[in-house]
Amino acid sequence: MKFSEIIGNTSVAKTLASMADSGRVAHAMLLYENDGCGALALALAYIQYLNCSNPSGGDSCGECPSCRQMAKLIHPDVHFVFPVNKGPKSSDEKPTSESYLKYWRELAVADPYFTEADLQRAIGIESKNGLIAVAEAKSIINKLSLASVADGYKAVIFYLPEKMNQETANRLLKMVEEPPQQTVFMFITHAPEKVLQTIFSRCQSVRVMPLSKDEAARVEALKPERDMEEHNLFMDLFSDLLRSIVSRDLTGALECGETMAALDSREKQKAFCNFAGDCIRKIFMLQQKLPQISGVDEHEREFYEEMAAKCPKGFCVKSMTNIDKVVSMIDRNVNSKILFCDLVNRMFLNI
Repeated sequence: MKFSEIIGNTSVAKTLASMADSGRVAHAMLLYENDGCGALALALAYIQYLNCSNPSGGDSCGECPSCRQMAKLIHPDVHFVFPVNKGPKSSDEKPTSESYLKYWRELAVADPYFTEADLQRAIGIESKNGLIAVAEAKSIINKLSLASVADGYKAVIFYLPEKMNQETANRLLKMVEEPPQQTVFMFITHAPEKVLQTIFSRCQSVRVMPLSKDEAARVEALKPERDMEEHNLFMDLFSDLLRSIVSRDLTGALECGETMAALDSREKQKAFCNFAGDCIRKIFMLQQKLPQISGVDEHEREFYEEMAAKCPKGFCVKSMTNIDKVVSMIDRNVNSKILFCDLVNRMFLNI
């Protein structure tokens, strides 16, 4: 990806290009963003620029062998780490990012503005919490100990380092502090306050700004078509549920709970819970005066804005906690009707 292809954050792109031009290449950078605002696109463009054979005008050429490899995310010196868990798309007992690299590449090439929920769907772990385990640190240390294949910069993109545990951070620490020559670490986070201090303190931090309404619309227009049938089903169910709750219609809300329980598989029930959690996060962002939510059409935006105005403070955080508990209970084979009716009651009491 070239800097000129990035939507929004022009000043950040110029800063990154200027750093490369001046030779002031930080060995570790942390880009923090609201989910889906382009930090990955910026990181990819920066690494592509660093390794481009024919850069000009503050941008990569897009045509040299290195640029062509970056366009497909198959550059031999660029590595990716992201949160994973066991799932149907990998037979590995202890999966790492390598286990799902094919799906990561397909998603990131098609949509470098993807959200965390998009990634979970792509690698098939919608119902589980992704983690960056110590095996990832061992793998990266081994890869970076080897000489550069293309005689340029080696780079590692860590997507969501807040999912990294202390043991993983400890293993990486020395490598991040004293990396091999011409090695760059790029950390992309949605929650900088949750990144372990041992990693955070060794990075140069850059704020990736939220997209404007027009920029978010341009990003949405580039995204691959979603499974609209399921999306529309879930959106209709969630909007009926929340409108019933805010209007204090307990009967209508409980009917929505029964519809959730009647979804035709536990995987679909968990998928709806993840969808609902993502919707509530969008409402929470609007309540925090962060209006640049991505991945929604104009009709959906109007709904989120309406609910942000009607839901009291604290409702979103409590509801997300309750939904997470439901996902964990589904895995324990708890009766679905009891589970979802209880969720509705708890959300109703939180309003």
